[in-house]
Amino acid sequence: MTAADTQAAGLSRPRRVPDILDVIAALSSDAVPTPPVLARALLDLLPEDVWTNPDYRWLDPATKSGSILREVARRLMAGLAQWETDPAKRADHILKNMLFGCAMTQIHGEMTRRSVYVSRDATSDHAAVAFDSPDGNLPFTPAEHDYPANKKGVASGSCRICGAPVGLERGPSRENHAYAFIHGAYPAEGQHPMNFDIIVTNPPYQVGTEGFGATASTIYHHFVEKAIALEPKYVAMITPSRWFSGGKGLDSFRERMIADRRLRAVVDNPKLFDCFPGVEIKGGVNYFLWDRDYDGDCEFSTRIDGTIVSTLTRDLREGDGVLVRDNRAMSIVHKVAAKRQRSIEELCSVRKPFGLNIFSNYPGSVPEPFEGAIPLIYASHVGYSRPDQIERNHQWIDRWKVLIPKAGDGHGREVSYVLGEPIAVAPGSACTQTYLIAGMFDSRTETENYAHYLTTKFARFLVLQRKTTQDVTPDRFRFVPVLDMTRRWTDADLYEHFDLTGDEAAYIESTIHPRSPILSLDSAVPPSHLPGGAKYRPPGARVDTEAPEPDEDPE
Repeated sequence: MTAADTQAAGLSRPRRVPDILDVIAALSSDAVPTPPVLARALLDLLPEDVWTNPDYRWLDPATKSGSILREVARRLMAGLAQWETDPAKRADHILKNMLFGCAMTQIHGEMTRRSVYVSRDATSDHAAVAFDSPDGNLPFTPAEHDYPANKKGVASGSCRICGAPVGLERGPSRENHAYAFIHGAYPAEGQHPMNFDIIVTNPPYQVGTEGFGATASTIYHHFVEKAIALEPKYVAMITPSRWFSGGKGLDSFRERMIADRRLRAVVDNPKLFDCFPGVEIKGGVNYFLWDRDYDGDCEFSTRIDGTIVSTLTRDLREGDGVLVRDNRAMSIVHKVAAKRQRSIEELCSVRKPFGLNIFSNYPGSVPEPFEGAIPLIYASHVGYSRPDQIERNHQWIDRWKVLIPKAGDGHGREVSYVLGEPIAVAPGSACTQTYLIAGMFDSRTETENYAHYLTTKFARFLVLQRKTTQDVTPDRFRFVPVLDMTRRWTDADLYEHFDLTGDEAAYIESTIHPRSPILSLDSAVPPSHLPGGAKYRPPGARVDTEAPEPDEDPE
């Protein structure tokens, strides 16, 4: 029965059968398979002439479902039609001489061969072309981590290459997350041609260490660096966007990427779930094109709901240590920088301002005040500690302070709060690492005005340009200028002071949610954190804003 027959009979339309790779793409957050629509978008970055060159060798060094290589094969079959008119011979050449891959696991190898060769066994009669080995050019290559040895000569600690804990080595029958491409096992000498022309992949993002007493280790940057080190003509990869401004162990990687003038194009997808439906990747996802023979500014695009909404060719180094992901923000950043004023980054405290051990869930205080006690402000309540329990910076206790939650709005939303509510407090208290001290002052007036300044849309918009996740550190405030805090600044005042156009001001207004400060100018203990207050939760109750980002530096 055709669709027309079905409709004529008054029955529902035939149910759409989804691509199997679209379905499995939503199943794993550890090694996220690539949805075919994202694979196609990635390959769209490559120049058209790559599809008509029969001599290029392509490599996916971390293949999972095979969606990327399958799409490469499809495009090459079309692009090489004039070079070889016989489809069977064309397919034989493409699959045997042009496409190579290394699977992340044995299962991923079978999935990839099924996608690309139509059979998990490349020697099968059902395979698209006949290979001499069951793996064809798409094997799973086992590898080992590089662990340091302890005094007894036993492997211990974390892998020197990828940071995976020694506990992941659980025998040859279990997956150890030692990926062959970055551990030097693929391609092995004589295994495949070493001179790959184009490397395309969606690498694993981190080594999960749950249950091994460590935080997750970011590893996708190792794949990027290894691919670039091979000096192919092109590298195209999909990675989390958190490397733009944050992420554990990514500072040197970010510096190299921003400074690399061969980075030809970046497409940023800031909206949560936009690329991987059902998989939460905080900070969003990007894909990029590195061109060995290019030297110039980068074409940076923003993609929302599958549509490019902004493109600007610009020098990525203008972000002063981060990759600014909003093209429309650059003119505003330039105008603020032109005033050459100090940054409020200089006013912010170090992490853990009152001690290395005064964590968000610090147990060393009591719920009731006592003589000589120092009030300690937690995320959700106030505890009381002895002065000797405050490990450092005792002189800050008696200053007027503005606290800012260390965890802010980190999701890729079209309208954002960016920062939590600033808390202006009178002298006499300390805080846990839940907060940064955003500034200290000698007067009530300056403290109050500064708290209001941090709630302006203008200030939070500038913070947003250096922030991709919920983590708030002093460098996030680098674009925000120090102004005279003896006066109250409004957004209208700031737009005028920095010569913003009507369109620039309207863009800020549409991007940032309104926010108000918490003022405790008559007390060192914010009423909001006492029973009945807006922030109060009983000690021990879970407070989501205290939860660390899994990929953030625990220090």
